[in-house]
Amino acid sequence: MAALGNPDMLTRKIKLWDINAHITCRLCEGYLIDATTVTECLHTFCRSCLVKYLEENNTCPTCRIVIHQSHPLQYIGHDRTMQDIVYKLVPGLQEAEIKKQRDFYQKLGMEVPGDLKGELCNMKTHLDQRNGDAKSEDTANKEAGEEKPEEDNDYHRSDEQVSICLECNSSKLRGLKRKWIRCSAQATVLHLKKFIAKKLNLTSFNELDILCNEEILGKDHTLKFVVVTRWRFKKSPLLLHYRPKMDLL
Repeated sequence: MAALGNPDMLTRKIKLWDINAHITCRLCEGYLIDATTVTECLHTFCRSCLVKYLEENNTCPTCRIVIHQSHPLQYIGHDRTMQDIVYKLVPGLQEAEIKKQRDFYQKLGMEVPGDLKGELCNMKTHLDQRNGDAKSEDTANKEAGEEKPEEDNDYHRSDEQVSICLECNSSKLRGLKRKWIRCSAQATVLHLKKFIAKKLNLTSFNELDILCNEEILGKDHTLKFVVVTRWRFKKSPLLLHYRPKMDLL
């Protein structure tokens, strides 16, 4: 108890080196980027590292527990809290990652996604404030209103968009009346499941599986992630199939 009252103990600084093991990826040994956690054991890795690993394995890279015999990618999820912690603890990491993504899109001659533009804008504001160069709130709000078109204030309109064709590959379900949709790249497979279930008047979206290239997609996968990992070199639209879970082999 005496140690708790010691002011030196309360003000002791912890070095980043001491907690590196908790905020780095076991696979690439770098700081976590797009932190993704295995739901079975709660071990966390970079999403790209984990997805690549699970294409050939079905166990956790750390504890070797079996995630799922045939579809381990359905049992991983984005860990926003962990990623926020990593970005706050490691100076310059978020800025470097956003710049890397921006350079990637520019190198391919593609438009930088709206959500990435927003992150770049927020990052610039943060840096200006940190350097003492931020303008007054009234002035900043006025300038933002002048520079930004009104429609840009709608978060989803400024998102990168994905064109999708939703096909049914089971005789137990009917096809959608309108199978062509366009939505935010930040939407997830779960959103599509709910959309299809509503259109087909199903009792639950859990009755569905959505597939790309005959591979079942995890419910937490964003459409952007699906395009980058499953449809990168193919022409738009992104072709997805849906079927009842009972059709699983």
